[in-house]
Amino acid sequence: MTYAITQTCCNDATCVAVCPVNCIHPTPEERAFGSTEMLHIDPRACIDCGACADACPVDAIFPVDALSVAQREYADINAAYYEGGEPAPGTTEGPNFHAWGEPVFGRSLPSDFGPLRVAVVGTGPAGMYAAQDLLLHTAAEVTLIDRLPVAGGLVRYGVAPDHPATKKVGDTFSRFHSHPRVRMHLGIEVGRDVTAEELAAHHDAVIYAVGASTDRRLGIPGEDGPGCLSATSFVAWYNAHPEAVAQDVDLSAERVVVVGNGNVALDVARILVADPEALAGTDIAAHALEALRASRVREVVVLGRRGPEDAAYTRSELLALKHLPGVELVVDDHDPRTGAAIDAAGAGDRAGLLRGLARVRTGAAAPTTAAGAARRIVLRFHSEPVEILGDGDVRTVRVTDGGGGAADLAAGMLLRAIGYRGLPVPGLPFDEASGTVPHEGGRVAGLPGGYVVGWIKRGPSGGIGANRTCAAETVGTLLADAVAGTLPAPTGDAKAFRRLARRRNRRVVDARGLAAIDRAERDRGRRDGRPRVKLATVEELVATARAGRLLRLSR
Repeated sequence: MTYAITQTCCNDATCVAVCPVNCIHPTPEERAFGSTEMLHIDPRACIDCGACADACPVDAIFPVDALSVAQREYADINAAYYEGGEPAPGTTEGPNFHAWGEPVFGRSLPSDFGPLRVAVVGTGPAGMYAAQDLLLHTAAEVTLIDRLPVAGGLVRYGVAPDHPATKKVGDTFSRFHSHPRVRMHLGIEVGRDVTAEELAAHHDAVIYAVGASTDRRLGIPGEDGPGCLSATSFVAWYNAHPEAVAQDVDLSAERVVVVGNGNVALDVARILVADPEALAGTDIAAHALEALRASRVREVVVLGRRGPEDAAYTRSELLALKHLPGVELVVDDHDPRTGAAIDAAGAGDRAGLLRGLARVRTGAAAPTTAAGAARRIVLRFHSEPVEILGDGDVRTVRVTDGGGGAADLAAGMLLRAIGYRGLPVPGLPFDEASGTVPHEGGRVAGLPGGYVVGWIKRGPSGGIGANRTCAAETVGTLLADAVAGTLPAPTGDAKAFRRLARRRNRRVVDARGLAAIDRAERDRGRRDGRPRVKLATVEELVATARAGRLLRLSR
């Protein structure tokens, strides 16, 4: 029996490090690492030890014999990656399972290298991978800062609630929240409560991991009207982000149009048509669950500007849609190029995965579904919106029809999911064209002691695991600068920064307050049969943190 990596693979390569026979590829040392959608286990070399499954932070690895019906395709996907290649080399000498390469020491520091005091701004995956690297490989003291009064970033507010395994990577990060060399200041915003200069004055270095918090716009008439939302804000709404909880999301129409065909587009489409009772067992926001239970949405049309062969979503996310209970997945064949690409594609190609799906035509008429399906998702390629029409709310989305003309889709809401974009950080340089901070190997241009990691560094590409190698590069640059003596010396210490932060913002949440929030949310979840019920406003989060801290102090 062999193991297989499935849909929720995060690509952070933790499994690669523990495999005794080098049967998981691509590894971080290989050119293809970071460019493949997921990692793959070679079934010819796997020895069924289970070390990879034990180490996987997102529960993505299973014995092939234990795969569910919806996951069985991943055995073939793993095997197909190695077709035509040689299995991992073995060895007949000594106790090793295979021939090992020369040892690599990625963090080699002088014996007299003193502890650094490093601030990490942002507690999502990018920031936490950087903090983890510093804490595990150096004696650094780390200050964790986030503008929200709770940690987690993209893991808490970006991962879809029906992907609970992916959220488990947050458990890996949370063990560092109470690390003895970590100080946490949540609810502090750089540029509002403290300046970049003040932050730098109290630390040897500052790593900015602030992500890409806004979205790209369509630039078409009607985009600013009611019923036209960004997928960014819709995801934040159903994940109980404090800044989106009061957002008005109208689900009274039968059809919703989603512009874009990346994983985020598939996420929002899936949530819109999923069985609300299945979502009731997740950590979806209570207000979103209530709205979805009353929703009249029966069809989601996903628009892709290019053809199915060039779709931006991963194969694993598309496969998940094919197995969604009570939901029909179909292809709009308004453009002959779509069917031709599907028919000509290989079995492992993105377009090939659409072979066998029903082909339909969508338009101004009300949506219809096949027998046995309550709702459906329509993938419409070679099509993009040109205008949003309606008297107040969205009523019609005019789209290109592939032949130089236009077609009208009746719809009650439009969600744009065409990419994220970073925002300027006060005190840091910013490239408006790319939405990133200019840098060299993570070192901010013209700002000694300043570094970036994650999407604000490289742009909004790559999933959670991609941040691990990104963080390794940035931390490596930071440590090289420290060894070279080029970091500016801080003028204030950790206690002085704590006093400054609390003077500027009386509602700062520390590690004990964060633990109180976590306990409260899990307690609420247990009462409702859910993993957690999130506190959805800043006021609730801060009040819970304070109450929990006072309770612990009174004991």
